[in-house]
This record gives sequence, C-alpha cells and structure tokens, in this order.
Amino acid sequence: MVLSTWIWILIVVLALIAGVALGFFIARKYMMTYLKKNPPINEQMLRVMMMQMGMKPSQKKINQMMKAMNNQQVK
Repeated sequence: MVLSTWIWILIVVLALIAGVALGFFIARKYMMTYLKKNPPINEQMLRVMMMQMGMKPSQKKINQMMKAMNNQQVK
C-alpha cells in the first residue's frame, strides 16, 4: 500500500516536470516564430529613430544596423 502511494507521487512529480519542460519549449518556439514574422524594428523605424537623435541616416548605415540587429537576434 505504501509503495503504491510513492509510485503515484513519483508519477505526478514527473508529469509536472515534463509538462513544465514541454510548455517552455512550445512557448519558445511560438515566440521565435512570432518574432520572425513580426520583427520588433524595421528600416523605417530605424530611420525615424536616427533622425530623432539628430543623425542623417544613409541607406548604407541603416543596412549595417539592420544586419547587426538580425545577426544578434538569430543567436
């Protein structure tokens, strides 16, 4: 009888751990897909930010910054 109780407790704990791990990976995959489809910043936003900071944004500089952000986001 006591052994049966411990087995059930072990099953519940393992199921809880598996559920948390599975939920984490599903949420991570969902967020990565969402951010890939809807990037947090685009070229137009970057251009406006640079102009607000008093910089004259060239297309080359914007491309460099976008590439740097994309490389950082992938890692």
